[in-house]
Amino acid sequence: MSDVIDRDGFRANVGIVLMGDEGRLFLGRRTGGKGWQFPQGGMRQGESAEESLFRELHEEVGLAPADVELLGSTVRWLRYRLPERYVRRGQHPLCLGQKQRWFLLRLAAAESGIRLDATGTPEFDRWRWVDYWQPVKEVIYFKRPVYVKALHELAPLARPEGLPPYPAWWLRHTRRSAGPATAGSAT
Repeated sequence: MSDVIDRDGFRANVGIVLMGDEGRLFLGRRTGGKGWQFPQGGMRQGESAEESLFRELHEEVGLAPADVELLGSTVRWLRYRLPERYVRRGQHPLCLGQKQRWFLLRLAAAESGIRLDATGTPEFDRWRWVDYWQPVKEVIYFKRPVYVKALHELAPLARPEGLPPYPAWWLRHTRRSAGPATAGSAT
């Protein structure tokens, strides 16, 4: 497998927001307790973003396309830079960050179909359903701005009735995030 890294050093990647009953979102704990995040993964040479989405969905969560309903995706790539200490300088081409297309899916199958052991090297060792904004608080700090942007852009599809209120911790965890989310007041 060869990573798809553009001339600016951003690795092409897909992000998956999986929504269950009552609008709660899937959040997985990275194997070994290395933090919580949405499923995501790199695109392979020659794969479309949608092909990568369904491959990653199966590899990380054990679900097939028939197990979900694809509600939509972000219009553009959302990017984040890796902090300097995470950049592998010996790698060629050099990867400075990720550019991601985010997809919103609704679980259409039974929750019991979620399997974290679909591959020999599972990405997650635990998972749970969380409130809409909770992933922003739990993801590693340098991914927060992308989570804020993705959740805001996908919100009309996930929550046609309107955005859920921001939690009390919102401003404290999104101060460095770009976009409209930091201007809103916490409730």
